[in-house]
Amino acid sequence: MSDTDSSAKRLTPKAIVRHLDLDVIGQDEAKKTLAVAIYSHQRKLANAQASGQLAVKSNILVIGPSGTGKTLLCETLARFLDLPFISADATALAQTRYVNEEIEAILQRLLDAADGDLARAQRGIVFFDEIDKLKAPAGDARGASGESVQHALLRIMEGSLIRLRSQDSAGNATYIDTSGILFICGGAFVGLDEIMSRNRSYGFISTSGTDDRTILDRLNSRVKPTDLMGFGLIPEFTGRLPVIARLDELDRAALVRIMTEPRNSLYRQCQEVFAAEGVELEIEARVFEEIAELALEYRTGARSLRGIFEELITPILYVVPDQPEIRKVVLTSLFSGPTITRQRTNTDRA
Repeated sequence: MSDTDSSAKRLTPKAIVRHLDLDVIGQDEAKKTLAVAIYSHQRKLANAQASGQLAVKSNILVIGPSGTGKTLLCETLARFLDLPFISADATALAQTRYVNEEIEAILQRLLDAADGDLARAQRGIVFFDEIDKLKAPAGDARGASGESVQHALLRIMEGSLIRLRSQDSAGNATYIDTSGILFICGGAFVGLDEIMSRNRSYGFISTSGTDDRTILDRLNSRVKPTDLMGFGLIPEFTGRLPVIARLDELDRAALVRIMTEPRNSLYRQCQEVFAAEGVELEIEARVFEEIAELALEYRTGARSLRGIFEELITPILYVVPDQPEIRKVVLTSLFSGPTITRQRTNTDRA
């Protein structure tokens, strides 16, 4: 049994979700969809390797508002599976005259991420962000450019040999086979829900009392190819993205959890920085709720959390390294100074 086959057997969808839960808050349905898709992809590659046939892969489309964790989910998946991963901006492809060269450069980056191991790169993951921006609004001259990028991406998403700029040790050209690379496309797709509401649902199918209504509900809520075509993606491109995962808007509770619960949360990172100075950092729950409220007003999801957090911590961390007598810092509100405990003295307000 090959290493690839053995690894795929060990990584069940539930095991993948359990690992994602350590770093990504919420988005349970999206996690399940991605876990099953990546598990299925790894099994197909293993079976293809054993049989000598080409794997028929299912690339993924991830839909969700800005700052809901699309890139984080994909990065965490790749890290857990020990696969090379790169992220690229689809809007940058639409703004260049040399689309094919840019695509080759992206695949070269994937090879670099695999430390030059071609076989490993050919099992990697490429994430194209803001794929929804490839189709410009009617009347926008960039619309044709966006559509041309979609056509250019078709070839690598389905599978083909692409010549790279790098050469092997003998000076020969390097070709990368994209048939085993998993392509994940992401975007906010603002306005897609309105398109879905206009399109006909599956409710017209006659049902009986023994039919499972849950299945019909899932079909009705699913993003269909016609919805994506109505948004502006070409039919051939939607056909290369059969698996669709949807991420929910983050509410205040989710934003608070993002700051405190993951293994590498903002709170734990800051605590480690203060601990290196011999100082205990304590932030009360009210502070995280206030930060979450501000983030909701900014409407950028989790992306604004770090900026607000850093702004809160900066004036405190500015003085702590120069005052070794400080032993503990407690923050009770975003709008008031911290409580500082000093060695062999007293407690004061900064």
